[in-house]
Amino acid sequence: MDEENKETVVLGMISRGHSKFNKISQEAKIEPKELELILQKLESSGLIRVEEKKGWLGTKIDIKPTEEGYREFERQLKNLQDKWNNLENTYKSGNKQELEQKLKEDKSFLPTMMMFGIIDVMMFSMMFSMIGASMGSFIPAEDMQGMDDGSEDMNDSDMGDDGGYDIDIGF
Repeated sequence: MDEENKETVVLGMISRGHSKFNKISQEAKIEPKELELILQKLESSGLIRVEEKKGWLGTKIDIKPTEEGYREFERQLKNLQDKWNNLENTYKSGNKQELEQKLKEDKSFLPTMMMFGIIDVMMFSMMFSMIGASMGSFIPAEDMQGMDDGSEDMNDSDMGDDGGYDIDIGF
């Protein structure tokens, strides 16, 4: 993920209520040193504010978005949505070469789109099928872990070992 997308992800997480450094680092998969630099940049840009509160257990640090930060994230989110809509329309037009070109151009934005739920996973997989490629050739495996198409693994379902439902009819 490039620097601009990392900033978008961090700002988005903060705008959506994540205010703890460790949580942001884990969820965004960004090393603490790099996250610290991103947070400093966002703070100096006036997009976030860092609040220190002293309590019984020591100092507590909360990271909050500013109004400008909310607006900037919404602008970036709209930009990502527009990119996705453009990809979707290209797919629907049936032009394989154009779709492949646009996927390559927007490659760096795809993980960010996934993180914020912009991508329709079924449509996304059909795009790759159309151009004869796999998602792995465009998105690193660690970024695809967050993709959820809504289906459940059959081994985790509430069905019995024989694949049927356990129903007690009272006999």
